[in-house]
Amino acid sequence: MQTPLTPDDVAHWVGGRVAGDGSLALTGVAHIQDAAPGELTFIGDQAHANHWADSRASAAVAGSDLGLEPGQGRSLILVDDADLAMAAVLGRLAPPPVAPPPGHHPTAVIAHDAQVSPDATIGPFCVIGPRAQVGAGVVLHAHVTILDDAVIGDESVLWPCVVVRERCVVGRRCVLEPHVVLGADGFGYRADTTGATPRIVKVPHLGNVILGDDVELGASTAIDRGKFGATTVGDGSKIDNHCQIGHNCRIGRMVMISGCTAMGGSVTLCDGVQVGGATRFTDHLTVGAGTQIGGASAVLSDVPPGVRWSGYPAQDNRDAFRQLGAVRQLPALLKKFRPLLRQIETD
Repeated sequence: MQTPLTPDDVAHWVGGRVAGDGSLALTGVAHIQDAAPGELTFIGDQAHANHWADSRASAAVAGSDLGLEPGQGRSLILVDDADLAMAAVLGRLAPPPVAPPPGHHPTAVIAHDAQVSPDATIGPFCVIGPRAQVGAGVVLHAHVTILDDAVIGDESVLWPCVVVRERCVVGRRCVLEPHVVLGADGFGYRADTTGATPRIVKVPHLGNVILGDDVELGASTAIDRGKFGATTVGDGSKIDNHCQIGHNCRIGRMVMISGCTAMGGSVTLCDGVQVGGATRFTDHLTVGAGTQIGGASAVLSDVPPGVRWSGYPAQDNRDAFRQLGAVRQLPALLKKFRPLLRQIETD
């Protein structure tokens, strides 16, 4: 931060209440265990609250339900949701995002019949194919490729080396992090043993990918085009790094998918689903609205709405945890019954 701020400033930004000295000069933000005097930190749960007494931070944005006291010469900004408040504070303090210089870089290759808004920013070595449309306020960083008939909605930002294949549609205010690929062919192959020499036949994919508005895709995530029809991601959904979304998947609105998740073809995630990292979904299943899937799960069947599932295979959390607890008891049980087994063997 270039200009010091005070707890009173932070409270004004986040609608919080100051406990302690609201005029302290704050010159930076840091994790609670790393913070130095003069820095602001964030406390959203009891685990972090336990470190407040020993932290050297001068102030903290903290959940009002944690029962913390500021202490001598320090202050707390008490809020209902510390995580949301943290997002608001960091948004205020973040430097402006980097972008290529305004205009169209001379190394960009733009088809003569592409429709590119005059105020779009087109970075070095971008390629925009025939009949593609690039909306107002769009930023294409270096080496972005937009192929034939693709559409990029207003104010979307595509970071370096993003590829949007032919006929795919990106909504407004979307963010595609580096190396995202939209619209590659799905993994569709069939064995053909009818001829003299067996072979693997590639199944053509004629569809596209459609992203709604305010969608964000993490680095190196790939979303395959539909076999026929579209693979879709609804408004406001966020997908983390290194995710694979198979052909004809339908992801609803406000869905959150953590990193390294893989989805087979024609999976449907209804509105508001939350998926933990490294989760796998088999083909042709549906996860109901508002459901939470724990990380590293294997989802092999339809999941009802509004539940919490986890495990391999994924099931209701209560059943999964009971089974995990039973498995952890097996070594002790085997040790207990080993003498009995020896006796049976000698009889």
